[in-house]
Amino acid sequence: MNVLRTIPFLTFLVAMLPAQNPHHWVAPSRAVLSPVGLQPVQITAVAAHVRILDRAATTTLEFELFNPGVRQEEAVLLLPVPDGAAVSQFAFEGAAKEPTARILLRDEARRLYDEITAKLRDPALLEFAGWNCLRSSVFPVAAGGRQKIRVTYDHVLEVDGERVDYVLPRSEMIAGDVPWTIVVELEARADIGVCHSPSHELVTTRSGDKKRTLRVAEGSRRHPGAFRLCYATSSDASQPTAALFAYPDPTIGGGYFLLLANAPHPANAAPLRREVTLVIDRSGSMAGRKLEQAKAAALQVLEGLEPGEGIQILDYGNDVGRAFAQPIPKDATSLAAARAYLQGVRPHGGTNIHDALLEALRAPVLPGTLPLVLFLTDGLPTVGPTSEKELNAMVAAGNPHARRVFCFGVGHDVNVPLLDRIAEATRAVTTYVLPEEHVEVKVARTFSRLGHPVLAEPALAAVVRQNEGGRLSNLMPSKLPDLFLGDQLVVLGQYRGDAPLHFLLSGRTPVGEKSYAFTLPVATASTAHGFVPRLWASRQIAFLVDELRQHGGDLGGPLAVGRPDPFLNPRLRELRDEILRLSTRFGVLGEYTAFLATEGSRLDDWQSLTMACQDALSGRAVATRSGVAAINQGSNLWAQKLQACSNPRNAYFDAEMKVVELGAIQQVCDRAFLRRGTRWIDGNSVLKQHLEPDQRIEFCSTEFFALVRRLETECRVGVLSLHGEILLEVDGKNVLVSLPTAAPATEQTLPKETIR
Repeated sequence: MNVLRTIPFLTFLVAMLPAQNPHHWVAPSRAVLSPVGLQPVQITAVAAHVRILDRAATTTLEFELFNPGVRQEEAVLLLPVPDGAAVSQFAFEGAAKEPTARILLRDEARRLYDEITAKLRDPALLEFAGWNCLRSSVFPVAAGGRQKIRVTYDHVLEVDGERVDYVLPRSEMIAGDVPWTIVVELEARADIGVCHSPSHELVTTRSGDKKRTLRVAEGSRRHPGAFRLCYATSSDASQPTAALFAYPDPTIGGGYFLLLANAPHPANAAPLRREVTLVIDRSGSMAGRKLEQAKAAALQVLEGLEPGEGIQILDYGNDVGRAFAQPIPKDATSLAAARAYLQGVRPHGGTNIHDALLEALRAPVLPGTLPLVLFLTDGLPTVGPTSEKELNAMVAAGNPHARRVFCFGVGHDVNVPLLDRIAEATRAVTTYVLPEEHVEVKVARTFSRLGHPVLAEPALAAVVRQNEGGRLSNLMPSKLPDLFLGDQLVVLGQYRGDAPLHFLLSGRTPVGEKSYAFTLPVATASTAHGFVPRLWASRQIAFLVDELRQHGGDLGGPLAVGRPDPFLNPRLRELRDEILRLSTRFGVLGEYTAFLATEGSRLDDWQSLTMACQDALSGRAVATRSGVAAINQGSNLWAQKLQACSNPRNAYFDAEMKVVELGAIQQVCDRAFLRRGTRWIDGNSVLKQHLEPDQRIEFCSTEFFALVRRLETECRVGVLSLHGEILLEVDGKNVLVSLPTAAPATEQTLPKETIR
């Protein structure tokens, strides 16, 4: 910056600038709002740096603006900020009068937003009604030039039970496409346990037990919506911390919850020892690069194990070979023997998946270890029993030592639903290695996450108090994964009642069986936590689709050669209907329900929507078992089953493994809206098959601002920031709100479907 001037902690009364001096309203959390006749100014870059020390947060935001016009423009910064925020710095480049900034409390901010809305005929700022607002003095943006602005504010974070929350308010509108760089430096006086963002994927760097540096991952930088971070601390690292977000839903007698817990770390205890069985496909199709990479991956794993941990190598073609009679402890002698065995593995024969799995699962386990299997295959089963039903039954009945089978599908010619079911049934996951990818890289990445097990066979139970009855249902996942050092448990579900929830987390630790009790409140359940039911719905949809997909393994081929229609089965019709219902209500779309965001589909014809969903499920989930069009489904479903943060653009892989983003659906607050022409339609209205308005409200009328105030109290006012007509369900009736149809000039509107 050329000239940078700052002022400490300024607070002034709000006053609108004179009408004869028009300027741009720069709301980096949403858009630039420009009066008619002014050349729009563009936001080109945004960076946020947050420093948190216990409950005190300092947020520094830097924005870059570009003026494409031929004359200098003037702008004013508007920024939603949390309660209690105080400005410590505001600065911009270049010569101008002394820069100032002031915090408007929510009532003052509300009046300002209302006035701008009426004056510019643009509802964008209404999304932030209910927040305090930072407003700057006027600053210049040179013709054809760029202006950099920096603002810093401080505030004390809110606490809910043991959970400390940081929120950076931003727009939920997917139209904006400027990536944000967000970095958080977190430091606490006690050990940090739970640390999670339900809104954005994070890359975490640890600096001891009390410090974290958190960066929003590249794939989340374009995500709209508030950036949320929560954490909890503990004075005893051997006791895990837990936190809970709750969303109220009277229709189920309680609501939805998101439970977070970190892996315990018993003091002065080494992690559980592992036993690893490497199972390598040596069929003829593995010849060359694939087999050499598989052997290199196996050697990497063996080298990474600690002395005394168990090792075994199995290789299979028509039959199964083994390095040792049974798993043995790693030492110099056994490691040398394993290396020599790997060198002698040569490609030959078919693919006997049945016998390879049977041999891996039935072998005795080294006492006191966590038994892991890394199972590699590049093909469909061709030797021995080959049906999915038989293979799944064998794994279910023939795994006496509860080995975890981490599957690796190499290439396109693998039975994706089979590998997925084997992995999920044994508390593991499947990884797909595409032809252009390296086997050893994918294996190493998975194995690095299995480094230090600290809680095996975890189980989560609700502690039922007298006369309470069952309070939890539809937990996702139903079978918890093993926890490794640094892991966090993420569980979603439904609850009943409003009394605190009592949980018991139990499992095998390095010092024996342990149980950990948590009492977490739901009295603070809030509609502001709309991300909770949406995350639950995403996981639930993946579970339901997988149930349908697994059923397809017994049907024997595509419909074209006589496969029976799976939806003659009433149970599968029920699964189909629930997938469509959840997708519509919560706005969680993927390859099976993307038609909901297609202009031509009839939202007022539930039968046609049902048949479109059935066709997609039948032709894709049920009939497609292998090939790239099956791998994309496996990848999508694993992403949903493990989803821990928002997917606001409904991104998924299509049948060619290209990323698709849907632009004609918008998740706002706790609602989902589908676009048809210039109208946004509430998903709740689609579910009721009632798309005609019961009441009409004109933009900026008295009734309009009364609705704004009501939705503000419900944490739903953001829905009125959509551009175009809005058909909104209110008290069981459809209210049609007529809003301006033109989006702000600087706001990019996504196409209905983006493929990249």
